[in-house]
Amino acid sequence: MKRRFSVKTTVAIVISVLLVASMAIFAFASDGEATTAKMIDCSSCEGSGYLSFCAECEGTNLACKDCSVDVSNICEDCGGSGQVEAPTRFYSSIWSLLPPVIAIALALITKEVYSSLFVGIVVGGLLYAEGNFEGTITHVFSDGFVANIADSYNMGIIIFLIVLGAMVSMMNKAGGSAAFGRWAKKHIKSRVGAQLATVLFGCMIFIDDYFNCLTVGSVMRPVTDSHKVSRAKLAYLIDATAAPICIIAPVSSWAAAVAGFVAEEEVSGFQLFLNAIPYNFYAILTIVMMVAITIMKFDYGKMRVHEANALNGDLFTSDSESFKESTDNSNANPKGKVIDLIIPVVALIIACVIGLIYSGGFFDAESGAFHNVVEAFSSADASVGLLYGSFITLILSVAYFMIRRVISFKDCMDSIPDGFKAMVPAIMILACAWTLKAMTDSLGAKEFIAGIVESTAGTFANFLPAVIFLIAVGLSFATGTSWGTFGILIPLVLAVFPYSSGPISIIAISACMAGAVCGDHCSPISDTTIMASAGSQSNHINHVSTQLPYALTVAGVSFVTYIIAGFVQKAYIALPIGIVLMLGTLFLIKAMSKKKA
Repeated sequence: MKRRFSVKTTVAIVISVLLVASMAIFAFASDGEATTAKMIDCSSCEGSGYLSFCAECEGTNLACKDCSVDVSNICEDCGGSGQVEAPTRFYSSIWSLLPPVIAIALALITKEVYSSLFVGIVVGGLLYAEGNFEGTITHVFSDGFVANIADSYNMGIIIFLIVLGAMVSMMNKAGGSAAFGRWAKKHIKSRVGAQLATVLFGCMIFIDDYFNCLTVGSVMRPVTDSHKVSRAKLAYLIDATAAPICIIAPVSSWAAAVAGFVAEEEVSGFQLFLNAIPYNFYAILTIVMMVAITIMKFDYGKMRVHEANALNGDLFTSDSESFKESTDNSNANPKGKVIDLIIPVVALIIACVIGLIYSGGFFDAESGAFHNVVEAFSSADASVGLLYGSFITLILSVAYFMIRRVISFKDCMDSIPDGFKAMVPAIMILACAWTLKAMTDSLGAKEFIAGIVESTAGTFANFLPAVIFLIAVGLSFATGTSWGTFGILIPLVLAVFPYSSGPISIIAISACMAGAVCGDHCSPISDTTIMASAGSQSNHINHVSTQLPYALTVAGVSFVTYIIAGFVQKAYIALPIGIVLMLGTLFLIKAMSKKKA
C-alpha cells in the first residue's frame, strides 16, 4: 500500500527545507574572510553629508566652504561623508528578493497564505540579522509586525476595513442586500448581465482601489450569486476594476500618488498623468479583456473549473465554510428594501470623496489646495480620508436604520464585532504583507532594482518602455506595492528620459505605471488583491491562482504593444493595434480550449 503525504506534512517539509537552506547560506557566508562593508547613502542627510543645503552649492559639494564652515550642519550619522555602512551584507543584492519569492512560491504551491507569508518574513529577518537568532526575532516582530501595525496609515486602513465590514453586516440584517438580490433577479436576466453590471459598477467607483474592492463586492455578491457566478470570477472582476481603473482615472488617489512622484519643472505631475493615460496599455486592455471574455462566454485556466463548479451550485470550489456566516441572509429583515442598500452606499461614496478632499486641504484656507478639487486630490491621504468618510457613514447608517425601524439599535451595535470578525482574514493577510514589504525594504530591494534600471535603461532606447514595463511588473509583484514601484521607477525614468525628450518619456512613464499595476494585480501579497478577496468573500489563493493566467495574458499583449509604441510613438496607432492583438489572442485561446475539450 502506497503512503501519501498529507498537505500539512508537505508544507512542514517544504518550510523546514527552506529554513535549513537559509541557515546553510548564512553558515557558508560566515566561513569566509570578512569582506569590505557595503556603503550606502545616509538616510539622515540623503547622501549629501549635510542636514540642510546651503544656497551656494545646494548640498552637492562636500568641500564647499559655506557648508563646512557651519559644523552644526554636518550630519552626525555619516560624519559629513554622505555614506554609511549597510545594515547587512545582503543589502541591495539579489538576496533581497528572496523573502517575497519564497512567500509567493509557497502560497501558490501549498494554497495556504498565512504560513507562506510568515516563512517569507522569517527568511527576510534571517537575512537582515545574518543568521543571528536575537536579531532575527527583533527585526521580525519589533521592526516588522509591531511597527507596521502601529503605523498610522496602516491602522487607518484597518479601521476602514472594520467599519466597512460593520456596514455590510448592518445592510444584510436590514434586508437591503437581500432586497437588492431580489431586484437584480428581476432586472438582470443572465450571467453575462450580472458580470457586465459588476464591471460597470466597478468602473464607476474609481476614487480609490480599497474602496472599490469592498463596496463593489458587498453590493454585487447577491447579484452574481443568484446567477451562479463563482466567487473567484467575482474577485477577478472586482480586482480588475480596482487598480486598473484608478490608474487611468484623473480624479483618484492613484492620480494623486503618481503626481506626487514627479519632480519635473517643465510639466506638472498631474499633467504628466493625463498625458500618460492613452499609453497605459495594461489598464485599458484589462477592461477589453473583462468585457470580451464575458460576452464571448468562455473561461480558461483554473477559472474554467471554478465557473463549471458554480453552475453546479458550488460558488467557492473550496473553503466555503469560512464565508458561511457572511452569505447567510436567513436573519435578514424580510421588510428590507433596495433603498436600504442604496442610501448607505451612496452616503459612503459621498462621505469618502469629501473625506479625501478634506485630507488634501480643500477646506483649509491656508492650504494651496483650498477650494481646488484637483490639488486636494493630489494632496489627499487615502488612509485618513477613507477613515473619516466611512466612520461618518457608519453613524449616519445607524441613524437611518433606526428611523426606518428595520433593525434595532442592539442589532446595529452587534454588527460592529460581526463586521470585525468578517474582516479578520483580510487584516491578518494585510499585516503579514506589510511586514514582508518591510523585510524587503530593509534588505534594499528597491535600491537593487533601481541599480538594474540605471545600468541598462540607456542601452535600449526604443525598447525602453517594454523593458521598464517588465521591471515594474517584477518589482511590484515581488513587493506587493504599486505605489512603492512608482516611487522608485518614475524618478529614474524621468532622469533617463526627461519630459523634454518627447513622446518616449510619456510612453516610458506609462509603462512604469502599467507594469506596477500589472505586478500588483498578479501578486498574492498585494493589498489590493487581498481586498478583492475580502470584498468578494473568496478564498485568497483561489483568487490569485484563477486571476494569474488572465493577468499574464494581458501583460503579454501589453509588452508587445509597448515595443510597438517605442517605435511609432503614437497612441492612436499603438493602442488600436494592442486592442486587436488582445481580441485576437482571446479568440485563439478560445479556439484552443474547444479543441482540448
